[in-house]
Amino acid sequence: MNREGAKNTKEEEKKCLGKVYLVGAGPGDPGLMTLKGKGLLECADVVIYDALISPAILAMINPEAEKIDAGKRRGRHSIMQEETTQLMIDKAQDNAIVVRLKGGDPFIFGRGGEEMEELVKAGIPVEVVPGVTSGIAAPAYAGIPLTHRLYSSSVTFVTGHEAAGKYRPAVNWNAIAHGSETIVIYMGIHNLPYIVEELTAAGLSSETPIALVRWGTRPDQEELIGQLGTIVDQVASTGFEAPAIVVIGAVVKMYATFHSL
Repeated sequence: MNREGAKNTKEEEKKCLGKVYLVGAGPGDPGLMTLKGKGLLECADVVIYDALISPAILAMINPEAEKIDAGKRRGRHSIMQEETTQLMIDKAQDNAIVVRLKGGDPFIFGRGGEEMEELVKAGIPVEVVPGVTSGIAAPAYAGIPLTHRLYSSSVTFVTGHEAAGKYRPAVNWNAIAHGSETIVIYMGIHNLPYIVEELTAAGLSSETPIALVRWGTRPDQEELIGQLGTIVDQVASTGFEAPAIVVIGAVVKMYATFHSL
């Protein structure tokens, strides 16, 4: 083999060296981290992690791994999404195991689908490791079942914080209001006044039970329980802030049952 051929072979080997794992870290409680995800953290060469990953889960990372904070919070981006994607591609050129550690589940409002697309386009091997999503776990830790034979046989998961320039301009809250008996909203605290207004205009009663669960599954989890017509004032008077999951529907009545123990 001539020098040019050897050079091309080495470049191809380098390009295909690494694999990116899109790993769901779950909602915060380290006990909800999957065994597969934990194993990958323990042997990772590089971990690129989100803002809401709990310290207990970050402590699982291989001490020798390169750790990169790619967290995004409202009003503060460590690095932009395009940079994060390119960073994964670059790190996969020189490292065997690159973990993209994402809060909750990578494919539930976590941009995991977008990142997977770009990695595939770049020829980078990618594997998705699901995680427990906060929309299920946070209500469960608060004692709120999303389905119940007496109250709800259907659930809708929706984002309350939409990206600019997306495929359609807004969530169809009228359809959401009538689409199922339980509504779970991610990232909905900032836009809660607008969401409540849209849902009540669509016909939901102002007396519909609603729960906000902040820092779900963590030791400092807190809840705010109310009704659709009063919750905005409650948020203002208590100073309740994001990050929180919003649950709307009759299943919220079970909160009182759980906390009566």
